[in-house]
Amino acid sequence: MTETPTAAAITAVWRHESVRLVGALARMTRDLDVAEDLAQDALVAALEQWPDEGVPANPGAWLTAVAKRRAIDLFRRNDTLRRRTAELATEPGEVEMPEVDHIADDVLRLAFLSCHPALPPESRTALTLRLVGGLTTQEIARAYLVKDATMGQRISRAKRLLAESGASFEMPTGREREERLDDVMAVVYLIFNEGYAASSGPDWTRPELCLEALRLARILRWLVPDDPEVHGLQALLELQGSRLTARRDTEGRPVLLDDQDRRRWDQLLVHRGLAALAEAERLGRAGRPVGTYVVQASIAACHARARRPEDTDWSEIARLYDVLAYVAPGAVVEVNRAVAYGRAHGADAGLAVLDAVADDPALARSHLPLAVRGDLLERAGRADDAAAAFRAAAALTGNEDERALLSSRAARITRG
Repeated sequence: MTETPTAAAITAVWRHESVRLVGALARMTRDLDVAEDLAQDALVAALEQWPDEGVPANPGAWLTAVAKRRAIDLFRRNDTLRRRTAELATEPGEVEMPEVDHIADDVLRLAFLSCHPALPPESRTALTLRLVGGLTTQEIARAYLVKDATMGQRISRAKRLLAESGASFEMPTGREREERLDDVMAVVYLIFNEGYAASSGPDWTRPELCLEALRLARILRWLVPDDPEVHGLQALLELQGSRLTARRDTEGRPVLLDDQDRRRWDQLLVHRGLAALAEAERLGRAGRPVGTYVVQASIAACHARARRPEDTDWSEIARLYDVLAYVAPGAVVEVNRAVAYGRAHGADAGLAVLDAVADDPALARSHLPLAVRGDLLERAGRADDAAAAFRAAAALTGNEDERALLSSRAARITRG
């Protein structure tokens, strides 16, 4: 059935506003489950009313007002929470959706809450991706290569632990903020990655997730201006985000990096990214510790500075991946290092790096090693093996556009 224009508008509004709505409601109610339920109630109200009344001029404010009224009704029904009714009634801006990028930003507040030390590390990340990234349980499970039910239990357990710990819903300060910063940055990066290369579904990219991650990274830079890694994270996301438009052709089909029209790269984001990287490097020279985001931003900068694919300094990228593998060893880093080695030192060198992690259980359900293997084998002139690798990768990916792209690469090689 074809989706009506109003239904499409509701879907778009919900994807854009739901995370901020849950963040605002969590601040008001001090209860994550209640906040999510109230947000869903507002969505149901939109589905019921907007087809007849039309989409309001400020749909985010409409959803917020509806959810807030229902929160007040909920508290009125509960005698033990009458005090909160009075507090909610005096909250400023009843129909205003918060848009400011400052320390009180509800989404960032939610990110710091979800990264509370009472939660185990894997639960912090999962809960933040669910609440702040707006990802479904299935998408998070795919990103972590676990079963949907396992991830659902992990998220539910995290909410319960937060409630039992009596965690504050206020923005942490001082040492408490510093202790949670690494987790928050990691989740912002994961949100961006899910937008840049969606793990499942019909879309090659999800730009709204990239934009939200960029917004949060910029707020973090304002919040913690003397940390090179915060500047490195912003630089990385700005530089990667500059390519978003070019990742699809005029007909909406996915386009790989080498085939992109670099004139379509967003030069404002490139300049912002290079400026953030320069500030990270300045802080590093001043003695502040530099880590993985600065290294990854340096890799992205090598691509951004190359006007043509053949101008890319792959030797420098391979060197930087060596550094990254030293400071943050892992199977995914090795897969990317294999790409760099294949370009800098030849396909066989890349295959040798890839073979070293071929049996790593962290990659067992991932399509990426097979996709990279297919590319390296094609460069090595092993057409049949390359086509087989691309077909195997296509069978593993949960993203429809990526599956089509990998299948077409296999078919092209087979046709000769």
